[in-house]
Amino acid sequence: MKFTKMHGIGNDYIYINCVEGTDRAETVEEGFAPRLAELLSDRHFGIGSDGLILIRPSAVADFCMDMYNADGSRGAMCGNGIRCVAKYVYEHGLTNMTTLTIETLSGIKTVDLTVKNGKVTMAKVDMGVPLLTSNGREIPLNHELADPSCVWEEIEAGGGKYRMICISMGNPHAVLFFDDMGEAPVETLGPLIENHPRFPDRTNVEFVVVHGRDQLEMRVWERGSGETLACGTGACASAAAAALAGFADRTVNMRLLGGNLKIYWNPETSQVEMSGPATEVFQGEINL
Repeated sequence: MKFTKMHGIGNDYIYINCVEGTDRAETVEEGFAPRLAELLSDRHFGIGSDGLILIRPSAVADFCMDMYNADGSRGAMCGNGIRCVAKYVYEHGLTNMTTLTIETLSGIKTVDLTVKNGKVTMAKVDMGVPLLTSNGREIPLNHELADPSCVWEEIEAGGGKYRMICISMGNPHAVLFFDDMGEAPVETLGPLIENHPRFPDRTNVEFVVVHGRDQLEMRVWERGSGETLACGTGACASAAAAALAGFADRTVNMRLLGGNLKIYWNPETSQVEMSGPATEVFQGEINL
């Protein structure tokens, strides 16, 4: 099976071209994809990655991104992954368009590419409208909140109580703020909140430090993958949460372990725009 390893600021996935008309026999059946994700993502016995992304044809968009986490669970959306999908289809000759629509489980996303000398150097993604979540329900955000305290929820985990803001970017996020990243118990608190009864479908957990009105730092515990070097939807959720709490402006630089993303929450459209790089690491073939 042929594959391509790519990453968006360290959030790495294995990409398989399943577009019709390509000269390959490894089109992956959907039922086999979860197990394939587990096998290929294993960093000791497989290729090693945060998950698997299948690039498929779409009846409603230019392409479809079919995403699976490292544990085989299906993901609705991946901000870093979708930038890599856009880079792949452009640089591998599947399209010559620099504005693409890509179908995901959380809807159709638009990606604008910056191209220099035939290579994609940057991708901007319209990530959609953030939604407040409460007890499994999604609630449209009111940007003129008279009382910002209403966005906060409290959760008990690991013997402590924590304040969080829960936001959906097509997938669930619990955002917690700390004064210093050294105080953030990512490895211990992350899995506890991910699997907390409050989240029947589990959740991603973001640990955020505010360094200024336009400077945020984030670490993330991703459901199904553990801590990763970056999470695009998590960065968008964290930026929206910081703005709602009054900690930051609508345009921020988000510093993650793997690199930086620029996040802009458009006040006119309510859409969150994310800009960042995408990198192809290598191509290969694996026997299963």
